[in-house]
Amino acid sequence: MHLDPLAILTAFGLIFLAELPDKTMFASLAMGTRMRPLYVWIGTSTAFLAHVAIAVGAGSLLGLLPGWTVKLVSALLFGFGAFMLLRGGDDDGDDDTGGRTVTGFWPVFSTAFTAVFISEWGDLTQITTANLAATNGTWSTAIGSFAALTSVSALALVAGRFIAKRVPLKTVQRIGGVCMAGLAIWSLTEVFTG
Repeated sequence: MHLDPLAILTAFGLIFLAELPDKTMFASLAMGTRMRPLYVWIGTSTAFLAHVAIAVGAGSLLGLLPGWTVKLVSALLFGFGAFMLLRGGDDDGDDDTGGRTVTGFWPVFSTAFTAVFISEWGDLTQITTANLAATNGTWSTAIGSFAALTSVSALALVAGRFIAKRVPLKTVQRIGGVCMAGLAIWSLTEVFTG
């Protein structure tokens, strides 16, 4: 197993920026107000682990294709990611548990796991993780992506209200979109330059 620190940091940075203004951050924040934050975090982290494993597996299969094909698919996926972030889609965080407090590890864990596992299917971060795994290595991408996803969930649970009041999420979304557009251009350039 070869770990590439740059690939880990790349995956962490891209996934972190893409996930920060995402519905999962708001879901974690909402669940944390009515449930034990540690239990919520364990549930969301387990769901993220499953999604990273699925995405890295898909990216590994993509990595079996010829190099130019992978670069072209990467450019298209990064371009799609940039479009999704820069178009300014509004995800609202109106996810709640019906106004009641949920207690106990298993009810909280299963609620948090299910909410994240279902909502993250085909999400931008899952597509980006698969894309990065195809080009940057599976283990490095998995570590960086998982660390980013669980960090955003923890951040939402610990300091979500502070961020929502002080940092415009549109700004974070646009920074992520510009980074993805840059990676799309870079990947497309590599198709033609070899």
